[in-house]
Amino acid sequence: MSKHKRQAFFGGKKVLVTGAGSGIGRATTLQLAELGATLIISDLNPEGLEQTASEARRLGASGVDTHIVDVADWDDMQAMATKVLKKHGALDILVNNAGVGMAGDFLSTTVDDWQWVLGINVMGVVHGCKLFAPAMVANGHGHIINLASAAGYYAAPDMTAYSASKHAVMGLSEALRAEMADKGVGVSAICPGVINTGIVASSRMRGSTGQAQEKIVEFYRKRNYGPDLVADAILGAIEHNRAVVPVSPEAWVLYGAKRFTPG
Repeated sequence: MSKHKRQAFFGGKKVLVTGAGSGIGRATTLQLAELGATLIISDLNPEGLEQTASEARRLGASGVDTHIVDVADWDDMQAMATKVLKKHGALDILVNNAGVGMAGDFLSTTVDDWQWVLGINVMGVVHGCKLFAPAMVANGHGHIINLASAAGYYAAPDMTAYSASKHAVMGLSEALRAEMADKGVGVSAICPGVINTGIVASSRMRGSTGQAQEKIVEFYRKRNYGPDLVADAILGAIEHNRAVVPVSPEAWVLYGAKRFTPG
């Protein structure tokens, strides 16, 4: 879709993006800002969130509201939803982007690690959907974007907890898409592969992966497949109501392999 058509499509749309302080969340926010969307953005990092907000205003967003929120905290999310729905009414687009990384074999990870990654990566998505989908349904239209991963369909060794969390997001997204199909609300699962963002450096890494964290960060940096490409895929998923969207060559290869040669 051309930029002019995208401006017509996204201009004035009310969009909430979680985890907007960096990475894919920031890139998505800034692309939407250039198209004139009204943005509600959240993050746990006040400095990163304000940097994103300032840039979004400069790029021409119709409006920018910021919220410091822990997506894993139901009370926190409820408080934000109350403010957002009172001020803006039903969202047009919800981007459940906030997430964390977790690497390490199953025997090296702790129950606390599992609670942490599932709380953010899974329950953060559930909280967003539970709080904002009802108003979309009542309004008769909307679109929900859930950030999964290539690890959502490829169960990578030494990424047990992370793979489990992203498989859960895939299952949630596919089931929710089926439920929402006759209600005017689209649901898409976005599945990035190796993307150069800060998530690897901030990931919890256990066992042998913990010793290789700096090398992994350097590999992602050299690979240099940026978050702006994921943001573009997100916009395309909304425009065309796509169900599952792999992003990056390896994500597409793994998606095809999983479908056609699952063994």
